[in-house]
Amino acid sequence: MALFSTFLLCFSTVINLVFAEAKVYMVLMEDKPTFSLTTKQKYMSDKDYTVHKEQISSSHTIFLESHLQKGSYTKLYSYTHLLNGFAIHVTSKEVLSILRNTTGVRSVHEDVKIEKLTTHTPDFLGLPAHIWPRLGGVEGAGEGVVIGFIDTGINPNHPSFMTSSSSGFLNSTKFKGKCDTGELFPSTACNGKIIGAQYFAHGAIANGEFNATRDVSSPYDADGHGSHTASIAAGNHDIRVIVDGFDYGAASGMAPGARIAVYKALYTFGGYMSDVVAAVDQAVEDGVDILSLSAGPSSVPSGDSAFLDVLELQLLFATKAGVLVVQAAGNGGPSSSSVISFSPWITSVAASITDRKYNTTIVLGNGQSFTGTGLSPPTDGEIDYNIAAAADVCVRNATIITVDSCQNPEPFIRPLVYRRLIICTYTFEYEYEAASIATVADTMMEIGAAGFIITLDPNIGPEVVKGTMLTLQIPAIVLNDMQASSALWEYYNANTIRDKRGQAVAFAAKARILDGRQALYTGQAPVVASYSSRGPDVKNALMQTVDVLKPNVMAPGTSIWAAWSPDSEGDKYVKGQSFALISGTSMATPHIAGIAALIKQRHPKWGPDAITSAMMTTADRTGHSGAPILAESSNELIQATPFDFGAGSINVSQAMKPGLIFNVTFKHYVQFLCAVPGIDVKSVKKAVGVACPTKNKFKCSDLNLASVTISNLVGKRKVIRYIKNVSHKEKYTVHIKEPLGVNVTVVPESFRIKRRGSRRLRLVFEAIEATNAYTFGEMVLKGKKHIVRVPLAVYVGSASSS
Repeated sequence: MALFSTFLLCFSTVINLVFAEAKVYMVLMEDKPTFSLTTKQKYMSDKDYTVHKEQISSSHTIFLESHLQKGSYTKLYSYTHLLNGFAIHVTSKEVLSILRNTTGVRSVHEDVKIEKLTTHTPDFLGLPAHIWPRLGGVEGAGEGVVIGFIDTGINPNHPSFMTSSSSGFLNSTKFKGKCDTGELFPSTACNGKIIGAQYFAHGAIANGEFNATRDVSSPYDADGHGSHTASIAAGNHDIRVIVDGFDYGAASGMAPGARIAVYKALYTFGGYMSDVVAAVDQAVEDGVDILSLSAGPSSVPSGDSAFLDVLELQLLFATKAGVLVVQAAGNGGPSSSSVISFSPWITSVAASITDRKYNTTIVLGNGQSFTGTGLSPPTDGEIDYNIAAAADVCVRNATIITVDSCQNPEPFIRPLVYRRLIICTYTFEYEYEAASIATVADTMMEIGAAGFIITLDPNIGPEVVKGTMLTLQIPAIVLNDMQASSALWEYYNANTIRDKRGQAVAFAAKARILDGRQALYTGQAPVVASYSSRGPDVKNALMQTVDVLKPNVMAPGTSIWAAWSPDSEGDKYVKGQSFALISGTSMATPHIAGIAALIKQRHPKWGPDAITSAMMTTADRTGHSGAPILAESSNELIQATPFDFGAGSINVSQAMKPGLIFNVTFKHYVQFLCAVPGIDVKSVKKAVGVACPTKNKFKCSDLNLASVTISNLVGKRKVIRYIKNVSHKEKYTVHIKEPLGVNVTVVPESFRIKRRGSRRLRLVFEAIEATNAYTFGEMVLKGKKHIVRVPLAVYVGSASSS
C-alpha cells in the first residue's frame, strides 16, 4: 500500500484504452524497491546499494524485452528506490493488454500533467501576485510582526515552522517572550521562526481534566489544532503537503515572514478561561502584535455580564495595549445569534467555502455515476469490482447494527469480501461518535476488501456526515445524499441473487471508484459555510440585541490544508498525519491574523481599530461576476447578509490601501459599555477603572465602528461617524443603499479630505415602516482611487417617535 500510495503522486486518472496518440504509462512491479530492502538491511554498503539498484533497472529491461515486441515501446525511466517500476512510452493498446495480464505486474496507470498547487487560499486571496511582492517577497511578507497563538501549542518539528538558513531572529527588541522547554519541546524548538513558547495549565489541572500523559506538560502540540492555525497564519512558504504518499500541493501561511509566539492554554478536551486569560496576559506583556484566538466560551451570557466577563475585559485591555485580537465567530451556524465572539473591540471572523472542491465519483456497472466525498485513491485499473453489502458477507448471527456500520472485522467472511467493494451504512452510531469512517477504512484494509461505499441510513436522513474529509489509503466514497444512496441500493438488490432464505448467493452488481484526491477549482465566489456562526450580537439586559455588527469579516475556513501533529490524540480522523484538512471558524481566524500581520507590516503605526476598519471597509460583498455572495442555510443557498459574513469576504489587496479608516479608542469602548441598556454603571467602573459620564448621551450605535447597527429604531436616530484619511487628498461622494423600511440621509453628501485629515459624518435613520426584522443596506463613500463600504443593519420597531 505504501508503494501504491507513493506512486499515486504522479497520476489522477485511470487508463483510457482508446488511443488517439502515443501515451506514457507507469507500471508498478510486485517486487520490492531498494528503499524497502535497505530499511531491513541497515548495514548495506553504498556499493551494494548501487548494485542492487542496477539489478532492478536491468530486470525492467529484461522484462520488457521478453514480453513486448521491439519497437512497440520505449522505456523512459526505471523507478528503483521508493517504487519498483518503470515509465514506458507505448503506441498501441495491445502493449497495455499484455502488461496487465503478465505475472509480476502490480498495476498500470496513465501519466498525466502535473501542475504546481498550494493550499489554495493564498492564491484565492491574491497574496502571491499582489501582496507578497510589495512586502519584500515571500520571505519578507510579515517580517517584523509577531503573531501570538493562544491554542493547543505547536509542533516545532514540522517543516512549516523550521528556520531556513537565510532567516534569522526577529530584528526587534520589542518582543520579550521566553521559551519554555519540556517534554517533546527542547530549547532548539525556539528557532527564530518560533520566537517564544509557553504553556498554561493550572486551571485545567485544578479542574481535574489535564492528563499529563495525553496533554503534555510543555508547549508541544499534542492535539494538532494549534499547529494547524499557526501554519495558516504564518507557516513557511512552499511546504509540500504529502498525506498517505499523495502530494496534495504546497502549503503556505498568509504571512510567511511573520514570527510565531506560542501560548498553549487549550488541550484535547478544550481549556479553561483561567488559563486563557493568563495566556493573554503573558502574550501582551511579551509584546506580540496580534493575538489569534480560535476558541471562545461554550455559551454566551446575556446582559451586562457578557461584556464585563473577565476574558472580554482582558481582551479589551489587550486592544488598549495596541494588540489586535482576532477571534473565531463560532461554529453554531446557521442558527441566528450564535456568535460566541461578540465584543466590539474584537475582530470576529466568519468562515467561507472557497472555490476548491474535492469530489469522489462511483461509476456503477449499469453506467450510472454518483458523486460523494472521501479523499481516497481510485480502485485499481479500469476494471469494475463486485459490490457486496456488509450484511450479505458477514456471519448470520452478527448484530445487524455492528455489521452495517462496518466497525469490526470479526463478523466478515474473508473469502466473500476479498477484492470486493463493501456497502456500509452511516448509522446513528456515527452521530454519537461510537463509530467512525476511520474505523471502516481500517476494517476494510484488514479484511482485504477492494474498497467501501458508505450510504445514508433512511432513519437518520440527510445529516452532515462526520469525517468525510478524512484522507484514506483505500478506495472509498461517502454517498451523503439520500437519493444516491437509494439508487445504489436499488441497483445492488436488482443484481444480487438470493436463495429462499434471502441469503445472497451471487453478486453481479459492479462498480469502480475514481480518484477523490484531485482538487477541482470552480472559480465561484466564496460561500458562507453552514456551520459559521451568525449574528445578530448578544442581547442586553432589556433583551434587545446590542448595536454591534457581528461577525466582522469573513475568510476561508472550509477544507483547509495545514500542519498537524502526527501523534495527536485530538482528532481520530487525522491521527498519524503531519497535515490535516480541517474546517471551522478556527481555520478562518488565522487567515485574518496573518493578513493583519501583512497590513501591520505595511502600516506599522496602525492600531487594532485601523487594521480592522481597513479589512471591513474593503471587503467583498459580491463575487468576481458581480453576483451577491451566498450563504449555506438549511440545505439551500440564500443571499448572504452582514449577519452571515459581517462586512464581507476579505479582500487583501484593497485592505492594504483602504483610503479612509474609522478610529476607536479605549475611551470610546468605555462609553459604549456605559451606554449598553440596563447595564450597571458601577459595574463598569469596577471592571475598567473608569467612571461613566454623569450625563451620557452616547448610544451604542455611536461607537465609531466601520458599520452601523441599530437594534430598535423608533422614529429617528442620529448616528455620528468620524473618518480619517490614510491616503492622499481625495474627494468622496456618499451613496446610500437604504435598509427596507428606513430612510437614511448623510451630511455631508460629498466632501474633500486632505491627507491625514478627519471628517465628521452625520447619519440620520428615519423609520418609514415597521419591519419587525433586521433589514440591511450600505453606505458607500466613493473617491477617485478608493471605495469605502460601511454595512448598515437596522431593526425597525416602530415608524413613529416615542
